[in-house]
Amino acid sequence: MAAPVLHAFRGAVWRVPRVSCRCLSGSPGFLAAVARRGLFQELFPPEGPGLPDLLLSGPQTVYCGFDPTADSLHVGNLLAVLGLLHFHRAGHHAIALIGGATAQIGDPSGRSLEREPLNPEILESNVRGVRDSLNRVFENYQVLHGGHAKPGATFNVLDNASWYRNRQPIEFLSSVGRHFRMGTMLSRHSVQSRLKTPDGMSLTEFLYQMFQAYDFYHLHQQHGCKIQLGGNDQLGNLMSGHEFIHKVTGEDVFGIMLPLITNTTGDKLGKSAGNAVWLNRERTSPFDFYQFFVRQKDSSVERFLKLFTFLPLEEIEKLMEQHVKEPEKRVPQKRLAAEVTKLVHGKEGLESAKRCTHALYHSRIDALEAMSDQELQELFQEAPFTESLFEPGTRVLDACLAVSAIPEGARGFDIITRGGLSINHQKITNPDEILVPGQHILKNGLSLIKVGKKNFYILKWLHL
Repeated sequence: MAAPVLHAFRGAVWRVPRVSCRCLSGSPGFLAAVARRGLFQELFPPEGPGLPDLLLSGPQTVYCGFDPTADSLHVGNLLAVLGLLHFHRAGHHAIALIGGATAQIGDPSGRSLEREPLNPEILESNVRGVRDSLNRVFENYQVLHGGHAKPGATFNVLDNASWYRNRQPIEFLSSVGRHFRMGTMLSRHSVQSRLKTPDGMSLTEFLYQMFQAYDFYHLHQQHGCKIQLGGNDQLGNLMSGHEFIHKVTGEDVFGIMLPLITNTTGDKLGKSAGNAVWLNRERTSPFDFYQFFVRQKDSSVERFLKLFTFLPLEEIEKLMEQHVKEPEKRVPQKRLAAEVTKLVHGKEGLESAKRCTHALYHSRIDALEAMSDQELQELFQEAPFTESLFEPGTRVLDACLAVSAIPEGARGFDIITRGGLSINHQKITNPDEILVPGQHILKNGLSLIKVGKKNFYILKWLHL
């Protein structure tokens, strides 16, 4: 058993019993297998019949919460979704809970400042976006891996606004708040760290742990939920739920803490940190999503393969052995990027990412021709997109001026003659060259104009 975690508060020491998932290596079933992948880091609490015994007793219900503070989930949330899917594969029931109510408060865990309140229109849009993220990942998972799941398992997306909407505040505090002790709530690490800051913590944020605890209680009562997943910064919230449910019902429930994904400097990836890689295409294109994983360093790729994919550990081991022999091919990184992109964006999303990769890094004309307008705009995000009526006899110079790629007059003329221009990856040095469909204009009616090394312009020709 791992050593207890010690929390000091006003001279007192509060012991939090925790058990490392390494102790589950001998446990039966999927729990040990997922623990070996590093996805389940800590369990709470170790007392009672134990989580392995509970899972062996029959299908269980597990949940994880996602506050819609943005209109999309991000890679940092993806591990929690994967945790739910691992339970689903093993025949258990998974609930992804959207915090349509609690998002108006905002979880203070890991934050130094209180969240700005969301107006109703933005919150509603965020709930839709997060629901889309969750449903799309589950649908892709069903297509890719559903055949491996045990029959009878369910996956539901719920919104906690449905059970807070009609609760009266006095009644709620009277029936729920009386079960929470101030000393225990104040001892939480997320509270202590905020109390030490100049801005302190508002009562609203302080009560967040009570609402998350009630979410667990509600799901326990209505859906028989006995397991909660959360990032390893969620220990305090998870303990509040365990204590509340045990106090009211006498039953034990369990929590599983997942690792937090950080960048190379150790900073948490997410919206708050300003470095999020989003799951919705409108925020992060399949190409950029794919590139995030394909660019992972050798030191992290094996861990990410275990965390973010369903590949068997034996297959991951073989990929790493191949990488030792041929590191320049980056086989594990490419497999990682392909697997995660398929899960988040589907097979078509992966094909889109590959088309963009070939078009940008390999100057493939066939890849450019196969790309949609949306893919081109995603790939060349800063590139102006212009539509123009095509007329026979249009020159290269005319096309460049139409998109303001070059200045008018001798200076623009000189940029072309000196070799500073390419169209569809082909260098052009004659400003008076006539545009020819199939050469300067692709089959999809597009011309990709590049001036210098980084300045791209997309020209969509009409009525070819």
